[in-house]
Amino acid sequence: MEQTFMKERKILPLVLSMSLPMVISMAVNALYNIIDSYFVAKVSEDAMTALALVFPVQNLINAIAIGFGIGINSGIAFYLGAGDQKRANRTATLGMTFSLVHGLLLSAVCMAVMPLFLRGFSSDGEITGLALVYADRAFLFSPVIALGLSFEKIFQAVGRMKVSMFCMICGCAANILFDPLMIFGIGPFPAMGIAGAAYATGIGQCITLLTYLLFWFFGRPSLTLSPKYFKPEKAILKKLYSVGISATLNLALPSLLISVLNGLLANFSEKYVLVLGVYYKLQTFIYLTANGIIQGIRPLMGYNYGAKEYGRVKKIYHTSLALNAGIMAIGMAASWTIPRQLIGLFTDSADTISIGVCALQIISCGFVVSAVSITCSGALEGLGKGTHSLIISLLRYVIVIMPAAYLFSRQFGASGVWYAFCFAEFVSAAAAAVIYHLQTPSSRGHENVSTS
Repeated sequence: MEQTFMKERKILPLVLSMSLPMVISMAVNALYNIIDSYFVAKVSEDAMTALALVFPVQNLINAIAIGFGIGINSGIAFYLGAGDQKRANRTATLGMTFSLVHGLLLSAVCMAVMPLFLRGFSSDGEITGLALVYADRAFLFSPVIALGLSFEKIFQAVGRMKVSMFCMICGCAANILFDPLMIFGIGPFPAMGIAGAAYATGIGQCITLLTYLLFWFFGRPSLTLSPKYFKPEKAILKKLYSVGISATLNLALPSLLISVLNGLLANFSEKYVLVLGVYYKLQTFIYLTANGIIQGIRPLMGYNYGAKEYGRVKKIYHTSLALNAGIMAIGMAASWTIPRQLIGLFTDSADTISIGVCALQIISCGFVVSAVSITCSGALEGLGKGTHSLIISLLRYVIVIMPAAYLFSRQFGASGVWYAFCFAEFVSAAAAAVIYHLQTPSSRGHENVSTS
């Protein structure tokens, strides 16, 4: 499959054709946590709280797998754009091998540290027990997650976005099917409660990986995975890890943030911890949809940057920024028009719903402006500038919001944490726009080769 279409097609149709399958794919990916949460909420509110406590570590595992996959994606797209097929093949082979190693390590380490982690956020033995039941089973599938996400990024790098979409849909459909069967004990399955939710998610992830393997072996990919390419090359490893580590930190920072905010909110009531967990379940639909746009443009940015089509790089960025702002506007509108229905998907408690409505409406005021930070960060990753992307994420998830959440919570109570979200988005967006402008090719004197 030739990738030259990435520098030949009109920008808007190209961005849409690359991004829409990824928007669907990312929305489907968000369903994994949403579906588990929906059915687990039917078991008990304690089970739902347990799931909220495990979520940061789950997010960390996904962050490491996705982040390294972004490094693979960026390297492959750049070498294909530069016409270097051999290095593109070597990047794919080395990336897939190291992804498996990462998955095995994550499974062992996360299972070992989980009891200590949970004791830092809850003294309720029943809740921590449920959390361990879920975590010990879900984390067994970390190698499967790592390999599946690496295949996703490889197919994206060569422009085969529909393959990623189809594979994700297959896994999610399996998860939807097995969740009620294994949680409540329908048909031949015993009632396993929260453990069933973990197994159902793992089965879905296995089916996703299996589907990728079928496409790889029978779909005639334009890359080759072979032992002959497993020769570490310093330049390739530097690309994989310089972008991969920065992207991983970008994605892992929300886990750190959630853990810190859980600590602040637990001082007021565990209901606030639950509301924060519910918010992150809901916001995945909005932010992961926006990130679907970013998934689509990363290979376009990398390919055109490698081909020195700097004018196209600029237009791709502006097009994706407009699309992301539109997505975030829809999210804000939903947060103000149907907040009670959204929070009510995960709890029947009137007090919890009331707290959740307030949180959702305050936080959503920063949705639209956050499109600037999201787009700048993703575009910089596509250009191979992972460090600058990381700076933007540090502003959003650490440097601004954490001190603000602490100070605001002292002034306004638990609601101050919700105000900190909005405050951080406005400050980070301003900084992101400046960083991106200083790091893009056209701002440093490069000629705009094409603007079609």
